[in-house]
Amino acid sequence: MFLLVLYIIGITAEGMSGALVAGRYRMDLIGVLFIALAAAIGGGSIRDILFDHYPLTWVAHPEYIIVICAAALLTTLIPSVIARLEKLFLVLDALGLVAFAVIGAEVARAQGLGVVLVVSSGVITAVFGGVLRDIFCGIVPLVFRKELYAGVAILTSLLYYWLCIAGLEAEVASIIAVACGFIIRIWAIWYNISVPVFSYGDRSDGDNKTQQNNT
Repeated sequence: MFLLVLYIIGITAEGMSGALVAGRYRMDLIGVLFIALAAAIGGGSIRDILFDHYPLTWVAHPEYIIVICAAALLTTLIPSVIARLEKLFLVLDALGLVAFAVIGAEVARAQGLGVVLVVSSGVITAVFGGVLRDIFCGIVPLVFRKELYAGVAILTSLLYYWLCIAGLEAEVASIIAVACGFIIRIWAIWYNISVPVFSYGDRSDGDNKTQQNNT
């Protein structure tokens, strides 16, 4: 029940954020709904396909599609109000991130898979919805641009796996993992902690500088 509540909160928040992104690119309502659905359930769908976990979550529970679409349509009616709730969305997104990570990790763990695949399942579930959203909108995914986002999903999934291995019940392990992951994510946002960026620069600029030095 704990994870279910967080899951619904997560897909609602992701659906709204997806709708806002679609609105920035002036998409029609079909585009808005598509981007919202990709953001909210895209990661879980990819996980289910890769890990042979059927039926897909939204196929088994089509009511989730209704929740996401309703959230997206509501966003189109009051976009300025939703946009002003940035801090609230950061909190909800952080909750959704760690909840998705634990849910994904449990799918792989329940199949008896090892730590690498358990963590991979958690990360795919947590971040690939946002990756799909950004790719469909033609932008570099946020998770690849400094944000300590995928790292939180990795740590949360890993902690959940270790707690289960240590003998804790799944419900207790999920609460601890979600709490720790949420604290880390909020801490990273508050102190602007990010992953180091690799910047190689434009190759043509380097060639021009070389030519100038030779002359």
